[in-house]
Amino acid sequence: MKILLSLFFILSFQSFCFGDKRPNILWIVGENLKLDLGCYGAKNVKTPNLDKLASEGERYTKVFSTSPVCAPSRSAFFVGMYQTTTDTHNMRSHRVDDYRLPDGVRPITHRLKDVGYYTSNLKTMNGEDIGSGKLDLNFVNEGKLYDGSKWEELKKNQPFFAQMNTLECEYDIYDRNTWRQPRVEWKGEKEHEKIATPENVTPPPYYPDHPIVRQEWARYLNSVSGMDKTIGKVLRQLKKDGLAENTIVMFFGDNGRIEPRGIHWCYDTGLHVPMIIRWPKSYPAPSNYLPGTVKEEVVSLIDLTPTTLGFAGIEKPFGMHGRIFLGDQVGPQRTYAFSARDRVDETVNRVRSVRGKKFHYIRNYYPDRHFTSLNRYKEKCFPIKPLMRELMEAGKLSGAPADLMSPNVAPEQLFDTESDPHEIRNLAGSNKPEHRSALLAMRTALDTWIVETQDRGEFPEPDEIVAPFDKEMHDWFGTPDWYKK
Repeated sequence: MKILLSLFFILSFQSFCFGDKRPNILWIVGENLKLDLGCYGAKNVKTPNLDKLASEGERYTKVFSTSPVCAPSRSAFFVGMYQTTTDTHNMRSHRVDDYRLPDGVRPITHRLKDVGYYTSNLKTMNGEDIGSGKLDLNFVNEGKLYDGSKWEELKKNQPFFAQMNTLECEYDIYDRNTWRQPRVEWKGEKEHEKIATPENVTPPPYYPDHPIVRQEWARYLNSVSGMDKTIGKVLRQLKKDGLAENTIVMFFGDNGRIEPRGIHWCYDTGLHVPMIIRWPKSYPAPSNYLPGTVKEEVVSLIDLTPTTLGFAGIEKPFGMHGRIFLGDQVGPQRTYAFSARDRVDETVNRVRSVRGKKFHYIRNYYPDRHFTSLNRYKEKCFPIKPLMRELMEAGKLSGAPADLMSPNVAPEQLFDTESDPHEIRNLAGSNKPEHRSALLAMRTALDTWIVETQDRGEFPEPDEIVAPFDKEMHDWFGTPDWYKK
């Protein structure tokens, strides 16, 4: 009886706040990209649709994923708990066992369905593919997560929560049998004119200036432009269907850029993601929302969950990680965003990251496992990586590219992201007071976070769990000749 009364009062409170209507919510999840949009100042891309969305909404400049790879990151923001707390921190874990989320931890779609939301993982619109339908969650035993997958189902099922995962910034793999010249292409590369070319791009300085590097960089940027075209179709359809004025649109990246030193690594290139939020005209905007503004507060993707629930009139569940950063019950601003990288397929590692507005601290628990570590997917799909191995062996690398190819990395790294945006100069050994102060503060903050969130990365997986991934990745991609276990 007490439970029924509590539910009655919660629903009565939500009805009082929203009347009989709740806003629709559309998550547009941009896969594998950093702040590579025109509205963030990126060059050689054409993103008019997202640029317009930013001008109509709020653009966030310091948003960071909790992991530099999709499945752990999505497992965190889909439930509002760090992946390192829920034991979903290792890539593609718990896909074939009887794992269940901890008591009280629930998918966001289940919480939204409780208050009447129709949920959709969008794949098609007017018979055309618009989304990947990607889940990539490290839990599979929580029941049905979505009600549908077609755009046409939304209008008659309001309020809705719809998630669209972009298709473009990802590799298609055509030939898994050839190491020297892997036949891969960007999924979005054919969908638009080529804005970026090998001649007009400027790759990061931690890569060699080489035709292959320039080609790959141009292909990535062109795929971002292709992604914007698809998103434009969706936003226009939203307006055409009369849904734009009652739908909160939230665009954000799931993890950082799909480049060799991006995805999988806890540098900004693997963690720093875009976020744009546009509030609909039919609903009173939160007091801290102002269209056309740029917000520079530190936000973690773990904050996305309680903030989205708040938009639906659902109070932040007790014990949920993250803070509400937009709404009428905003929590204290963050000092730091915390991130973690653990096993990625067959590649075992443990890296932790603390990111503030200026400084970025990284702790490498295995200094002998860095960029050159074997990951068959990256060796196969990222032509830059085998290229750098060849150039290093021939003695043709120097400076930052040569440093990246070192088999070891410092146990601690500290970067001033304002003066060193590519995170090349490690300041962990600096004696300057500002650097020492930042190092000590962020080191302590990480130690505290590890204890408070019960970071399960402290406990390595047994060999019998890791071994099948080693075999599976060998079966998929083969193993390069240089690797001797």
